[in-house]
Amino acid sequence: MAKQSSARKQLLSKPIQHIDITKHNVVPVVDAMASMAFTARDLARAAEIYDRMLKDKSCGIILCLAGSLISAGLKKVFVDMVRNNMVDAIVSTGANIVDQDFFEGLGFKHYIADEKYRSGMFDGELRDFHIDRIYDTFIDEDELRLCDDTTQKIADSLEPRAHSSREYIREMGAYLAKKGKNKESIVLAAYENDVPIFCPAFSDCSAGFGLVAHQHARAATGQPVVAIDSVKDFYELTQIKIKNPNTGIFMIGGGVPKNFTQDIVVAAEILGEDAPMHKYAVQVTVADVRDGALSSSTLKEASSWGKVDTAFEQMVFSEATLAVPLIVGYAYHKGSWKGRAGKKFSTIFEGAAQAV
Repeated sequence: MAKQSSARKQLLSKPIQHIDITKHNVVPVVDAMASMAFTARDLARAAEIYDRMLKDKSCGIILCLAGSLISAGLKKVFVDMVRNNMVDAIVSTGANIVDQDFFEGLGFKHYIADEKYRSGMFDGELRDFHIDRIYDTFIDEDELRLCDDTTQKIADSLEPRAHSSREYIREMGAYLAKKGKNKESIVLAAYENDVPIFCPAFSDCSAGFGLVAHQHARAATGQPVVAIDSVKDFYELTQIKIKNPNTGIFMIGGGVPKNFTQDIVVAAEILGEDAPMHKYAVQVTVADVRDGALSSSTLKEASSWGKVDTAFEQMVFSEATLAVPLIVGYAYHKGSWKGRAGKKFSTIFEGAAQAV
């Protein structure tokens, strides 16, 4: 048993280090890439479009997150974006926000896996050690269960009704403000800066386990429960589009966050509002356009649906840990955010009716 404990400790000994874009001025590199070809030129144009969003004072910027981004070392990039008014709303997978960011906010970490573990040949051994693998990254399963338990505690503390994921995540931010162990957190920074976070498929993460446990315990005693209403999510995000028609989207990955955010243009029109298409759009993805998947559908294709304007749009076919620090780092060091006030979109919902 002692030998197993020692081996487990060794596997969880090298924490992921989150890249700090504030320390690396990549402007000359990205400017040089603009005179190259292929993905280098695409990336440089994407960086210029994102900087253009920041210069456009009326533009509300929505960040979309899909894929294992926080566990991979990109957390501080997004925290800096929130704290420096470089983003006004976030639409994400639950894994990024709960299993990875909130998890680290509680004081836990992700770890670098040795090269041999990428093969998958040792996953049975990892399972015996209660270690979960995300490609070349490890996470402590026992600590993840504590994260699940915490999301149940938060659910237990809320009024039993249908909440949007934004409402629930704001309570997660309040929890971290009081009891968090690591202040470098997207959830905490968003709470402190009135940046709403939406997770349309919220149950597909640690919060889902916590909410299932909450509803199961309440059902045993016949008590009313907390539930997450994805329609309320959609309605609230659409309200942002209606109240701030000029919008730009910065999408990392695809999936639900991408489609959800593009669709608010159509939803606003259905509600009788003359909402323009997203004026700016950047997407970083490794999905192949030939496979017919949502994650790879191009921004030009989205224009045919009336969702994205084509004047300032750019696809960047690159893995996120390579492209995102360059794009965001470029915009950060260009400094356009310094003259920008955050939209404080969370305040839209203060005092709003509890049910739609």
